[in-house]
Amino acid sequence: MTKVLVSDPIDQAGIDILTQVAQVDQKVGLSIDELKNIICEYDGLMIRSGTQVTSDVIAEAKNLRIIGRAGVGVDNVDVPSATRKGVLVVNSPGGNTIAAAEHALAMILALSRNIPQAHASMFSGGWDRKKYVGNELYKKTLGVVGLGKIGSHVAKVANAMGMEVIGFDPFVSSERAQQMQVRLSDIDLLFKESDYVTLHLPRTPETENLVDIDLLRKMKPTARLVNCARGGIINENDLAHALEANVIQGAAIDVYAKEPLVENSPLRSVKKGLILTPHLGASTVEAQQNVAIDVAEQIRDVLLGLPARSAVNIPGLSAEIMDSLKPHLKLAETLGLLVSQISGGQIQKLEVRLQGEFAQHPSQPLVIATLKGLLTSALGDKINYVNASLEAKGRGIDVVEIKDELSPEFARGSLQLDSFSDKGGHSVSGTVFGDGDLGITSIDEYPINFVPSRHMLFTRHRDMPGIIGQIGSLLGKYNVNIASMQVGRRIVRGEAVMVLSIDDPIPSELLGSILSMQGINEAHSVTL
Repeated sequence: MTKVLVSDPIDQAGIDILTQVAQVDQKVGLSIDELKNIICEYDGLMIRSGTQVTSDVIAEAKNLRIIGRAGVGVDNVDVPSATRKGVLVVNSPGGNTIAAAEHALAMILALSRNIPQAHASMFSGGWDRKKYVGNELYKKTLGVVGLGKIGSHVAKVANAMGMEVIGFDPFVSSERAQQMQVRLSDIDLLFKESDYVTLHLPRTPETENLVDIDLLRKMKPTARLVNCARGGIINENDLAHALEANVIQGAAIDVYAKEPLVENSPLRSVKKGLILTPHLGASTVEAQQNVAIDVAEQIRDVLLGLPARSAVNIPGLSAEIMDSLKPHLKLAETLGLLVSQISGGQIQKLEVRLQGEFAQHPSQPLVIATLKGLLTSALGDKINYVNASLEAKGRGIDVVEIKDELSPEFARGSLQLDSFSDKGGHSVSGTVFGDGDLGITSIDEYPINFVPSRHMLFTRHRDMPGIIGQIGSLLGKYNVNIASMQVGRRIVRGEAVMVLSIDDPIPSELLGSILSMQGINEAHSVTL
């Protein structure tokens, strides 16, 4: 039976979705060693930020097909190891956007008006109005580092509050920044000019310890820093020193290099200007339910053989692309599987030619789908959209992509694969019709028109009387029923190709008999 492990606290709505398709085991608080010992039993793993899915854990995951992170960040998952293993990693990039953005804004307001300190003073019997005089945000400058979904929402609200917003994000165009009413800046200038800086970056080798004492010293002495993104982006020792030495006025931190925050962290000893919260950015009722439902639905869909919406380790495959290109991806995979079976040798090079409308779509997903089909015959269930490119590269297959937007042979364009192996070359092409049906339109440049079926027989033969009848008689002898037949040729009594759709796979001895017939140059049993 299909099994899913839930190793962090997950909203019950997510559990209910998973139970539709699998046995769900909830085991919270597992150590890495404990997880390693049991992960081989499971087809799916659902986590939040607590579980550490290391390369050692993934190495033991014999049956694992998907890891679902109920949240945005996947820094607690060894994504490269999962990719090499062919394990899909999904997250919920939009489920807690509002919650995280609002927490950052709450931190900015709390810093400005000394709310935590005033609250503590009141409960201690105080009434210190003069001590807790704050600052207005109106007309202050907010620096937003990272203008993704969360950062852009913070910028939107800050603009509405009358702040001037400057941003740093190397992947945001000036046109997009203008739409968001954000002035783009380099990071040094942003830290220098801002009254408040809020971080909205993933933790990567490039961003780890990005904010160190050198960058903090570029800030105004009155400036304040907020991090509700990922721990480790700020050097915590440097921040503690900067606050104690009045390098900056304040900071509000929700995420830490190690969580829970260790007891002897220098941040716990800071006496002034610091607000700490225990990773509450996504901790709203709405966000917890949203991310649980989103990721649970993706795990359910993948276990049912359907695509995921938010795959972290399938480049170029967003939910929107998956939906809009569904028949195109299916055609690409089908053609890859077909050409691999008629090539008859070790493929060394594959040309992927996108023609007409196909050339106008993002090409990377189509190439990945092609490679998945190409390698399925050899690798079976081990090959998927996650590891197809890596497996092709590891096998030395040279993949060449060619776009030809001005080739309108078919209304919706076409996709052509040319394979080159140690036994020669083969070519297949196909298209997607208006109703979404797939059509194979040529094989080895012989025009042909058929709908691919589960089992097929492909032949290249001399176009001569009686040869098709002989093949039909042989199939009848082996009780193989023919569903349809298509023949393509260029000249009369030259060479031709034939595709038979059949109800059952071709037995190996039957294929041998066909190959031994006079006039048969090639014969291949194809299973899609």
